[in-house]
Amino acid sequence: MTLVEFLHPIEKNSNRDRCLAVLYYKLRYENIESLTAEQIKNALVHSRVPKAASVNAADVLAKSGSLVDSPGSSGAARLWRITDAGKKHVRDLMGLPEADAEVEHDVSELNRLLTRLTDPIVKGFVEESVTCLKAGALKAAVVFLWAGAVRTLQEKVILKGVHQVNTAISIHDPSARQVKKQDDFQYIRDKTFLLAAEGVGVLDKAERTTLEAALDLRNKCGHPTKYSPGPAKAKSFIEDVSNIVFP
Repeated sequence: MTLVEFLHPIEKNSNRDRCLAVLYYKLRYENIESLTAEQIKNALVHSRVPKAASVNAADVLAKSGSLVDSPGSSGAARLWRITDAGKKHVRDLMGLPEADAEVEHDVSELNRLLTRLTDPIVKGFVEESVTCLKAGALKAAVVFLWAGAVRTLQEKVILKGVHQVNTAISIHDPSARQVKKQDDFQYIRDKTFLLAAEGVGVLDKAERTTLEAALDLRNKCGHPTKYSPGPAKAKSFIEDVSNIVFP
């Protein structure tokens, strides 16, 4: 995730919020502990934040109270770093969990995705996934995101026409129920559906095989087993599904 993407949800917030978000991002994702006011302003400008060129970052930070402190200077320029109170402010502002960086990254990515979704059912599934991520419930987050992804793929596949869709399905499962509308996909196994999606040109082979691996993880998470994915595994799943289904 780039700084541009991280700042996008709050690009219309106050200058203080945006400056704090830069400090938070640089610390959390780039391990840069402190920045000058000019570096913070330049980060906002390079991220194409509206009216960033006119921000007086030094004045903004000087008035930010306990949210920042100054550990010293770089030449003649004062350095600024975000405090624990400032980190909490940014997490609350952006709906980020106090958790592993991978999980935090995933929440931010899915929140950004939510701003683009129009189907209320898909949006509901992704919102549930975000809620689960924030609570550390990674298995549930995987299951909900998969449900939203599959519904999105169903919408794309059904547009190819039911005759073409049923022909593609029958190649891999001759006994499968005929699809007449989108809701009929609930009677088709997900693996068969992915093969059919490739057959009608919605997915290519590489995308289909990647989503099959994601489906395997979804099935492990959706069944009553002892398996539990770690943050890195959940992150990989979210990246693969998001990049293929929600480009």
